[in-house]
Order: sequence, then C-alpha cells, then structure tokens
Amino acid sequence: MIEAGVPDFQAVVWQGFSAPAGTPQPIVDRLNAAARQALQTPEVMGRFKELGAQPIGSTPAEFDALIGRELSVWADVVHRSGVKAN
Repeated sequence: MIEAGVPDFQAVVWQGFSAPAGTPQPIVDRLNAAARQALQTPEVMGRFKELGAQPIGSTPAEFDALIGRELSVWADVVHRSGVKAN
C-alpha cells in the first residue's frame, strides 16, 4: 500500500458478537461475560493460535467504539475511491 501512495494504510480483520437493539443490559453483560470466559479456555485459545488469530475479549462499549472507528475509516475509503452502488 505504501507503493500505491497510502503509507498509513492498516486493515484488520475482526469478529464479534452483537445483540438486537434494545436487549436489556443485564443480558448483554451476561453474554459478554460468557464469551470472554470462553476465550480464556485452552481449547479456544489453541484454536485461535492455529488460525493465526488473537482473541481480544473486549467490553461491549469497546467493541462499539471499534465498529464506529471502522465505519469512519472505510466510509472515507469508499468516498475517496469514487465507488458508486448500482
């Protein structure tokens, strides 16, 4: 990407869980706690390592902020590229 004139380009593949809007906070917290606990098991950690991935296990607020940053970055990329939807 440096050769293409984009020296600060960074693309990260991420995955996460989301719940429908309006899901009660105690349920969101319980789901998040269960997912973070699962990420700590040797089986899950091993599988992530096999895949060359790094589990993070963030909070819902941290994940929401990540999604917001990614939307901003990629919206700018699409805008600058001039790509139009058919």
